[in-house]
Amino acid sequence: MKDILKEDRFNIISDNDKAFIIAFDKELTSLGYHFDGNIGSGYCWGKYMVIYYKKGVKSKKVYARIYIRDKSIVLRLFLSKIDLHKGYIENAPEHIKKVFVGDYGNCNRCHNDKAGICKFRKTYTIYNQLIEKCNGRTFEFYNPSLDKLPDYINLFSEFYSRKRK
Repeated sequence: MKDILKEDRFNIISDNDKAFIIAFDKELTSLGYHFDGNIGSGYCWGKYMVIYYKKGVKSKKVYARIYIRDKSIVLRLFLSKIDLHKGYIENAPEHIKKVFVGDYGNCNRCHNDKAGICKFRKTYTIYNQLIEKCNGRTFEFYNPSLDKLPDYINLFSEFYSRKRK
């Protein structure tokens, strides 16, 4: 990862953001996840994107992405079955918790409703409050930093631990 980020096209990334990307990559690699060695187009999410998959499986399920934008990065974790992790989230640091309970990504009942059910809606309960988020805009951490990296990795591990709970 370190060598890839030396390419001229990544001069838009600050040294702090590069350090975060390198450290996050190292942590996810140690947990059994990887990106395919290619930092591709970010499409509508940013200039470039790093996509993480599980090592050694044919499935191309996405577990995490880093969106690289002109002046910042965004870490996005792909998390499901939120209710099973309610206790963890309710006791998480504020910068983790707010992604689950804050207004960003709230479901706005867009055109994707079919018979009253949206296939893109994530519904869960935190603090006994029903929360509905749009799956296209969930669990994004803006301007992630090295000092918060352990919290992101702990959250990721909570959802994707190798041990069954």
